[in-house]
Amino acid sequence: QAHLVESGGGLVQPGGSLRLSCAASGILFNNVNMGWYRQTPGQQREWLAGVTRDGLTNSADSVKGRFTVSRDNAKNTVYLQMTNLEPEDTAVYYCRANNVGTVYWGQGTQVTVSS
Repeated sequence: QAHLVESGGGLVQPGGSLRLSCAASGILFNNVNMGWYRQTPGQQREWLAGVTRDGLTNSADSVKGRFTVSRDNAKNTVYLQMTNLEPEDTAVYYCRANNVGTVYWGQGTQVTVSS
């Protein structure tokens, strides 16, 4: 079965940094496009960044310049490096895999930015 597990979330002060990881299993990782999303209570899930199977990256305007997505195919893992975090970045962060019409989601990891 396909399985995605996020890790690296936690409590961080404003201006701090975190690196989230998403480890994938049960899929041919090298052949799938990966993405990062976040969601706060009462709001729809927001797309943040993505990386294609070829290593091409893109990110949302709201986080461009602060968040960087990357992948390590040898480890079947995608990363989200977050810098200059703000309280508005507080959310549950989700990893997504897209394998030509089949979508898989992780359970999410909580990121809280607070003093």
